[in-house]
Amino acid sequence: MVKAYIGIDVGSVSTNVVAIDENANVLFNIYIRTNGQSIDSVKKGIESLKQQLDHRKYTISGVGTTGSGRQIAGVMVGADVVKNEITAHAVATTYFVPEVRTIFEIGGQDSKIIFIKDGMVVDFAMNTVCAAGTGSFLDHQSERLGISIEQFGDYALASKNDVRIAGRCTVFAESDMIAKQQYGFSKPDIINGLCQALVRNYINNLARGKKLEPPFVFQGGVAANSGIKAAFEKEIGHEVIIPSYFNVMGAIGTAILAKEEIQKTGKKTNFRGFHALQTDFVPSSFICQGCSNNCEVIKVKMNGQTVAMWGDRCGMWQEKVSQVVI
Repeated sequence: MVKAYIGIDVGSVSTNVVAIDENANVLFNIYIRTNGQSIDSVKKGIESLKQQLDHRKYTISGVGTTGSGRQIAGVMVGADVVKNEITAHAVATTYFVPEVRTIFEIGGQDSKIIFIKDGMVVDFAMNTVCAAGTGSFLDHQSERLGISIEQFGDYALASKNDVRIAGRCTVFAESDMIAKQQYGFSKPDIINGLCQALVRNYINNLARGKKLEPPFVFQGGVAANSGIKAAFEKEIGHEVIIPSYFNVMGAIGTAILAKEEIQKTGKKTNFRGFHALQTDFVPSSFICQGCSNNCEVIKVKMNGQTVAMWGDRCGMWQEKVSQVVI
């Protein structure tokens, strides 16, 4: 039997599930719209994996989770490692592009920049406040312009004239686009102007005062947009690499981390098995009154029993659950 390792990246817009072998070759990958239902999207991804991976040939030997929904996903599947997005993306990128120095990552509702030196993260910045330049904003604009998001990049590359769009805010960007439409500018010119504006906003917000060094790698769902890639290359004056699995790099990274954890410890995986898909997971929350921090504690019940809690700064509730589970 060949050992396989699962990586799950649960974000606000997409849930990505991958499986790799011991050489980190991708055996399976799927990109699913979360649609506000992280539990259902994880179940759907694992079910697809179950159907497509030959269980007579492969055995699941480790599982890792990452993303904003990494804790709930970790409880559901029985994760061996639960890691933040910065670590997961950096691990995957340095595997595929070992010499990488700067990572541009733009997802559905946030964006990140990660600086690498000698294969290690030395600095990073995240933007989770403004939606300008994220996948959800581009989806909205493509719908408003009456074109599919898959065509967005082609339109940008067909532009003949430079059009400057205000990109520091989604509201201003949309208002400026409408104004340019009223002035008679073509869709390709407006879309290209928007791509350039969003890249300027990204660089100004996340890379301010930081030195950008090549090689540059662009990943996340928005990396599929050739217009944004071209805008990055124009802005920084250098080639930008897009890896083959650009939209599931976080999941690949956490799968690699799970593989390394199992190989290092020699322990058996905590993976609950594919039958866990049938388990009823119910999340809830409450405000802890134990001190002035008033932490919001997330509680997850599995078939009526509390199996996980997190969100408390002191770890009191997490400790209580671990004692019960053990």
